[in-house]
Amino acid sequence: MPLISVITPSHRPVREQLLEAYESVRSQRLPRGWEVEWVIQEDGDTGAALDILPEDPVVRFATGRRGGVALTRNMALARSRGDLVKNLDHDDVLTPGVLARDIEVLVSDPLVQWTTSPVLDLLPDGSTVAFDSDPAPGRLEPGYVFEHWRTHGYRLPVHPTSICIRRPLAVALGGWMGVPGSDDTGLLVPASVVSHGYFHGEAGLLYRKWPGQETAAAGHYAPMEWSLRMRLIEERAETVRKLWPDVVGV
Repeated sequence: MPLISVITPSHRPVREQLLEAYESVRSQRLPRGWEVEWVIQEDGDTGAALDILPEDPVVRFATGRRGGVALTRNMALARSRGDLVKNLDHDDVLTPGVLARDIEVLVSDPLVQWTTSPVLDLLPDGSTVAFDSDPAPGRLEPGYVFEHWRTHGYRLPVHPTSICIRRPLAVALGGWMGVPGSDDTGLLVPASVVSHGYFHGEAGLLYRKWPGQETAAAGHYAPMEWSLRMRLIEERAETVRKLWPDVVGV
């Protein structure tokens, strides 16, 4: 039976947020014959998520050595079994139907290797704010995301945290990039160079804005580190484009 794996790194989860993420996974309605697994990997060995989540065969939890979010995502990827891999942070929320939309596009169009969705910022008061520069819904040509990113101050036209990607491509690119932040950008950008993507017209994720999130920390935007991350991601994408024999799916 075909399977989609939702990959979630976890470290010191907030109970209410993790339960909301769980409900957003568990309430997804999938196309006939499909199943979902939620692969949660702790960055550490406290087992905190197990004390929060109910017993559920859909949830596959494991602990490991501390190593940061990219390593933790990749350990979850190693444990996952799905042909399709969907990213979800433990403080974010999937919108209803997003997994079905991801599956339907990737099953119906073999040219497309990954999808992203519009993301709504979820503010502490419960209100949401949309991004005002989303591309038109539909297929994204190879190179579009990369060229936009590097010509717009390293600002992506789509949100990398909403990615759903075919497993072979994710593995071939080394999974999430081993940098201290922007690891999802480090996967999306090279994937966008060598393959076609797809952008949904309907919001797929509520992206929680709160003081405890990783990207809220001042260090995430420290100029020297940020420049090094962007430089390495750009070099990775350029190198992949030169070395990759063909655009995936063509």
